Amino acid sequence: MYLPRQLISHLYLQLLRSHHPLSPPVLILVALEPDALCACRILTALLKRDYIPHKIQPVAGYGDLSRAGEELVRPMQTTNGGSGGVVICLGVGGLVDLGEILALSNPEDEVEDMGGVEIWVFDARRPWNLGNVFGGLAGMGQPMAEIDANARRRGRGVDKGCITSAYTSKNGGIIVYDDGDIEEELRNEREAYYALLEMPEVDDDDDDASDDGSEDEMQTGSKKRKSWSGREDDEDSEGDEPPHQRRRSNSGSSIASTPTRRKKTGINSSNSSRSATPTTDSPSPAEAKQPSARSLKKRLINLKRRHDSVLQSYYSSGTSYSEPISSLIYSLASELGRDDNDLLWLAIVGVSSLELSGRTMTGVGISNTSESGGSAGWGGQRGEHIRQILRDEVHRLNPPDPLESNRDIRGEINGVIPTTARSPTDTSIRLSPEPRFLLVRHWSLYESMLHSPYLAPRLHVWTENGRKRLHKLLAKMGISLTQCHQYYTHMDMELKRVLRSRLLKYAPMYGLDGLVPSEGSGSASAREGWGFVRCWGWKACLSATDVGVIVGAMLEVGPHETLASWDSKRLPRARDDTENSGITGESDLASLLPRFWSAYDALSLTSESPTILLEALPLAQHLHRAILRTGTSLLSKHQIRHLRAFRIAVVKDGPDVKLFTNPGALTKLALWIAEAIRVQEKERGDSVKIGRKRAAGTPLVLAGLDEDRDLYVVVGTGGGGGVVDFAAMSKRQEERKKKKELKEKKQKERSERRSKRAAERAEREEETGAEDEDSEESESSSESESEDEEDPRGKKHLLRNRFGIAFQEVVQETNARVRIDSFEHCVVEVQKDDLGGFLEALSFRSVVG
Repeated sequence: MYLPRQLISHLYLQLLRSHHPLSPPVLILVALEPDALCACRILTALLKRDYIPHKIQPVAGYGDLSRAGEELVRPMQTTNGGSGGVVICLGVGGLVDLGEILALSNPEDEVEDMGGVEIWVFDARRPWNLGNVFGGLAGMGQPMAEIDANARRRGRGVDKGCITSAYTSKNGGIIVYDDGDIEEELRNEREAYYALLEMPEVDDDDDDASDDGSEDEMQTGSKKRKSWSGREDDEDSEGDEPPHQRRRSNSGSSIASTPTRRKKTGINSSNSSRSATPTTDSPSPAEAKQPSARSLKKRLINLKRRHDSVLQSYYSSGTSYSEPISSLIYSLASELGRDDNDLLWLAIVGVSSLELSGRTMTGVGISNTSESGGSAGWGGQRGEHIRQILRDEVHRLNPPDPLESNRDIRGEINGVIPTTARSPTDTSIRLSPEPRFLLVRHWSLYESMLHSPYLAPRLHVWTENGRKRLHKLLAKMGISLTQCHQYYTHMDMELKRVLRSRLLKYAPMYGLDGLVPSEGSGSASAREGWGFVRCWGWKACLSATDVGVIVGAMLEVGPHETLASWDSKRLPRARDDTENSGITGESDLASLLPRFWSAYDALSLTSESPTILLEALPLAQHLHRAILRTGTSLLSKHQIRHLRAFRIAVVKDGPDVKLFTNPGALTKLALWIAEAIRVQEKERGDSVKIGRKRAAGTPLVLAGLDEDRDLYVVVGTGGGGGVVDFAAMSKRQEERKKKKELKEKKQKERSERRSKRAAERAEREEETGAEDEDSEESESSSESESEDEEDPRGKKHLLRNRFGIAFQEVVQETNARVRIDSFEHCVVEVQKDDLGGFLEALSFRSVVG
């Protein structure tokens, strides 16, 4: 089921009304990422204010999610001796069947029973698992004869998966919080899902095979039903695998859930009675030309294939990201009237963190909007609309002080980056014309520019000429090397005051048009691209991007230890008994728990928060120095090779090799390298026209060696609309050519059949003629339908990251020992000896689409 955006507070208010001292605590499952951490902080603040007990459980991957289901969620069910309750998933489980992975439902049961457990799902990853979105309600799988009797009791307030204001939480279920995408974009998928749910059981064999069989065989025969993805549900061969691994092996990076259809034993008896011998009375034309059972079966099969193709197209389009969940939960707080500066700041940090980790509308990769100024980012126009709402909230909750307004207005007009608070008690949020430098308030200007993921690739700072270009830019702006090597807060005040105007003047000479946001319009609340800054008195002044960088480093590098001893003090990983294709499954949670709680404390709403963030600042600087060092080494030594469908680089030696065994750190390095390659190709003019857009760059696969576990961590990044997948392009061209040839062949065969039937029509019986006519009509209609739905999502012109699907295809067709456990399906672990064969097989796959 899904909860529409306009009813976002409906379930929380019901929880508030039904809560009592003996109610079980709310269980919160949180992914280890900054956006989910910020959302968790906002949600726990709401629960604390309403005196609702809760328990937080971090989850690092699908293995931990499955264990949490067995150990924490399943005992809550009334069928297992519990008293029900609410489980909230933050950044967890949107792509998989939660009922199965949390062990809440048995696929063999005809009637699902969630045991009073209600699961709320907040996840920005797409595609959704449609079983969660349109199913997930107790009683959805019951026979049709019982639905009418129990609909009001079980399905009250639910209209085809959409929760209405009449819904009450009684029997439990899986409820997805819609950010608007489901209502606006999944109408076709919704209709296809419920059409398949209502369809009788039919053999989905080839049409030619059905011509040889008799109608009696169709009515009485029973064969194993296939899933929509075309693979048989072979429970015996999958019974030894963990639920999360078994489900994900069905359909690539997302779980393709087929709605459970009710079983029937043939065509309705009323249909078969129509084929009886007519009486002596002259039948009407409608009665004489009733279709036979065979033609009805063909129609049903064609309709089923049509709906299957809609679901297949949705799941195979690749991964993407929608609205950040911190923004969605802030909308919940605002709807409840609980919004304040602290919760707004958490939402801003969560939104800002998405761009830092490369999470765009086309999956993990570089974004076309990176050319824009300021906090350009993940969501194009939609992302900017959300940031504009946040800017409006900043002005609403932080009205200017009349005594200080003149000075503030002068500072904003001049574009001075705020580095101090207005007073010792100032904790307000302000807008700031943030340049695209890294940690500029906590580094020297030179170091901040050198490590900027935006500026460094465009100036080619990994070369000697690139460093000279940076020095020339500083010289043109009138900033000496002595000044720019000082901490930014210690620089000359006049230089800080004119920095933005000089960047606007000289940066375009070096291809840095988006280095700083453009001049603001007349309205202060409409300054597109401006960032956010918050001060905690004299303690600290941090931008939202600064906090996102620091919190991300805390999760990716570890608890704040001395950097020299980080490798030696690295916590051991707990082992697990599950296996997947030869790699022993290991729980990352044991080593990541200290990181999670350190980052969680750093986002505290108390005055201690800035202290913890500043203590962890060296971790962020250490990580980005390592990214610059390693990226420079790979580019300068020409260690990036170009395979058929993507570029490949391997990090297997150097001082920072252990740092990049973490998927988050490896992804940031991959994004840095991908941006550098994209800039190089753009300067050389290596671009290919796709549709109406001209794109530069190719997808990148980056592998980091983990010597301790004798494997490679592999991440595949796309590039939004700015990537070219040559394998996918050639494959699409071949498919179009084959479809054209097949269409011409079918038209020729159809014309021949029509000519033959016209010659024999006088000699054939009336009933057979009606049947052939009906069959011909069915074939032509199904063909036209397939032509119309060839590319239902092509209008968006987005090349999405399909590495998760490609990884799954390689695993199914090769003997490579691979572990897929991350919530990011573009991240896998490959046994060291199998990396070569894995990449070779991957090079023939479509990795963006």
